[in-house]
Amino acid sequence: MHADQVLAGIAPLVDDGVVPGAIVGVRHAGATSLAAVGATEPGGDVALRPDAVVRISSNTKPLVAALALCLVADGLLALDEPVDRLLPELADRRVLTRLDGTDTVPAARPITVEDLLTMRTGFGFVVDEGPCPTFDRALALGLGFGPPDPHGLPGPDEWLARFAELPLLDPPGAAWRYELSFAVLGVLLARAAGCGLGEVLTARILAPLGMEGTGFVADPARLVPAFARGDDGGLGHFDGVADSRWLAPPAFPDARGGLVGTAEDLLRFAGMLLDGGGGILDAAAVAAMTTDRLTPAQRGAPGAAPFLDGGGWGLGVGVVASPAGPRYGWAGGLGTLWYSWPEHDLAAMLVTQVVPPTGPVFAAFTRTIEDALVG
Repeated sequence: MHADQVLAGIAPLVDDGVVPGAIVGVRHAGATSLAAVGATEPGGDVALRPDAVVRISSNTKPLVAALALCLVADGLLALDEPVDRLLPELADRRVLTRLDGTDTVPAARPITVEDLLTMRTGFGFVVDEGPCPTFDRALALGLGFGPPDPHGLPGPDEWLARFAELPLLDPPGAAWRYELSFAVLGVLLARAAGCGLGEVLTARILAPLGMEGTGFVADPARLVPAFARGDDGGLGHFDGVADSRWLAPPAFPDARGGLVGTAEDLLRFAGMLLDGGGGILDAAAVAAMTTDRLTPAQRGAPGAAPFLDGGGWGLGVGVVASPAGPRYGWAGGLGTLWYSWPEHDLAAMLVTQVVPPTGPVFAAFTRTIEDALVG
């Protein structure tokens, strides 16, 4: 499969102005192809290039999860160990007895490293579950429940101290909630490595894979603007280039969604997983990462279902039983989508820069690929 084949399924939506432009990357049987259509901004005349640097938002999570598994292999962490050793601020957690109340009880067990990776820490978005004063407090504390904002958060120690003021919404391990667990994970990994998250991520994942366009700071020469869709369907400014919030190092390198990168870079990462770890991870770690860890009740709970959409979750990636076979990957809230179909030795990356993600474009991307695979 070639990127042009997939792009053909998306191009009509770009032509109709649903998104200004789109990049598609495909890595199939070891060969990589890239293609782009449209412009960098609505009505613009600057063509979107396949090598553009974009905000990959939640596609950050799989990279950070792989880093965590590297540190586990190094003996710096264990999946089943409590986080208390490195994050003493989170020792002796208490848990709400009900979401709409304030009474708490001691947690039956500590939060573990695996809880962070599986997003079963006990805190995250509350969706269609009624009022929750504790979640309202989290919003007021500025913990970052919204699109990525590199300079909207305090430093890691202060961020963690604020989070530690709150009780958990659920017992550790009990429920899947998006996505605060990965912010905590980023702090944990930096402390385990003894350096900044960006430094260890570059050393262990980005540099070995040749992901030169990926990091917490963007190259302005290759960065393209991002847009927010309003209630009327129109596209307004979200982040520019000359004034981009991604041009300076963030106080808080956010493992939830703070990275920029390129389609080709992310295909290098996807190819590493398809190749059984590619010298970065071992095959057992890749299998652990891409195997669903959730129970049916956890997948279908109100706080999880809108994000998982019937799928499951491994260690940092969504896992789906698709018509074309097992599929894993994840989407980014600024319009990026990565999936791999391991039975077909295929990975594909879609890049737009519109928040929230544009459902029809995502659907056309996935449908075009799976129709071709099913034949």
